[in-house]
Amino acid sequence: MNKRPEVPVGGIDSAAAGQGSAEPAYRSVTRETRPTRGGSLVIGRLTEHGRANYQFRTDENASYYVKLLTSRGAKTLWGKDLERALTSGETRPKVGDLIGARRVAREAVTVTARRRVAGGRIVTEEAHHAHRTRWVVEKVKFFAERARLARRLRDEQADVRQTVREHPELKSSFLSVRAAQEFAARRIADPKDRERFISLMREAMAASIHKGEPLPEVRLRDPSRAMRSTTPWYLQRRSKSGCGASSICASAVHGSVQASGPSLEAHNC
Repeated sequence: MNKRPEVPVGGIDSAAAGQGSAEPAYRSVTRETRPTRGGSLVIGRLTEHGRANYQFRTDENASYYVKLLTSRGAKTLWGKDLERALTSGETRPKVGDLIGARRVAREAVTVTARRRVAGGRIVTEEAHHAHRTRWVVEKVKFFAERARLARRLRDEQADVRQTVREHPELKSSFLSVRAAQEFAARRIADPKDRERFISLMREAMAASIHKGEPLPEVRLRDPSRAMRSTTPWYLQRRSKSGCGASSICASAVHGSVQASGPSLEAHNC
């Protein structure tokens, strides 16, 4: 009997495991993208990576693996998005580098498993819920620098101009904070609610930076467009609604980001 493999952190690949001769087919069935809560950072020496069937089994689906030598021994990560994370990241890790890998978001999808008989005729179809995981894979120094940037953004007493001079990559983040402050001043009457909203906004952005998500880019030629580019989707949606808020309920700060930015749900109670 084969030893049960380590549970992968790869999303769709794990959902497909154990399907045997089933043939998964992916519909255009994206339901929702959610950031992960506090995805742990896996640190190790990159020893190998490449495309392969899930868990190296011939009867499983195509996936991508990353092998690390960690302080606790060898570890293999699985997930189709690992290939993009390795080849398109900021530091572009190579075999032999000390790297970190972190799950930052997952997208809910539906996988349709089809069973065929000899000749290729489909005899059954069964839908399964699964998740496609989004990864950040970078050299360790990248995550150390992101932790420093997050601390600077969280520091409400910091001199913004001096911080931006030292870390110009934070300019767009501070502009987003300013946009949130201006929005709150116009839309939220209660001072305590305004302060809480801005604090949640700042923390969500800092958590996003800490986890390694891409920093937003900002263009300031058109103020209205700058507001749209610096203000996360949940603020944009609210500002378009035109409702005057006397109180605000920040119901969820996930502490990480989707591809479009940090997730925070804010609405009237």
